[in-house]
Amino acid sequence: MSTADLLAAEAGIVLALVTALWLVSVALRDSSIVDVFWGCGFVIVAWFAYVLGDGSPDRRLLLALLVTVWGLRLTVYLARRNLGAGEDRRYAAMRRRHGERWPLRSLVVVFWLQGTLMWVVSLPVQVAMADPTPAGFGVLDWVGTAVWVVGLAFEAIGDRQLARFKSDPANRGKVMDRGLWRYTRHPNYFGDFCVWWGIWLVALATGSAWWTVIGPVVMSILLIRVSGAAPLERSMVKRREGYEDYVVRTSPFFPLPPRHGPTKR
Repeated sequence: MSTADLLAAEAGIVLALVTALWLVSVALRDSSIVDVFWGCGFVIVAWFAYVLGDGSPDRRLLLALLVTVWGLRLTVYLARRNLGAGEDRRYAAMRRRHGERWPLRSLVVVFWLQGTLMWVVSLPVQVAMADPTPAGFGVLDWVGTAVWVVGLAFEAIGDRQLARFKSDPANRGKVMDRGLWRYTRHPNYFGDFCVWWGIWLVALATGSAWWTVIGPVVMSILLIRVSGAAPLERSMVKRREGYEDYVVRTSPFFPLPPRHGPTKR
């Protein structure tokens, strides 16, 4: 299958998946299930590309596994945290604002939008799956995998540290500034950032996927400016006493030694 045909097929698959998920959300009156599906959706895209693509078998399998480990870990984490907790406050606020128009509106501004972003971010995976050259692994494959490992570690460890911190009632209302959170205010988002730049480096090994840099660029913008760090910080300043001091002494995104200032042990 040609690259163009593979991309078109994947677009149709993603559209069908998010539309079906939207129908479920309407029945449940919970648009936030789209967030739980986010990681799993990438896994489905990757394995369809693996089956339909004619690329190097080794690289196809590597990419499918990298996406699967990342995607399933994220899905399980979000499912444990979110399912049963009711609709996320962001979606609940939009539901109240738009009233009876929200079900149809959510199809476009939530489900189809996230489906489009999923397709764009996964372009490196899709294009590399269709390119048979070069066979075997080269330097970029190994460098990309190493960057992915660093990213997954930051994301998984950061999420675990935060979950343990929040599970202690004594920490209610306090700022998490321990472990990886001493060095970056968003170790989980930084991890996501590394995961997708690592995947792009593996795809870049084919030589034809250079233009798919749009994928990790879009993911980076989402993580830093749109739905990740920036909006979360605006909320945290209002909800967490001492967060402004934490901002002063802690790197906003990339891990760095904390600046001088009060630090909880």
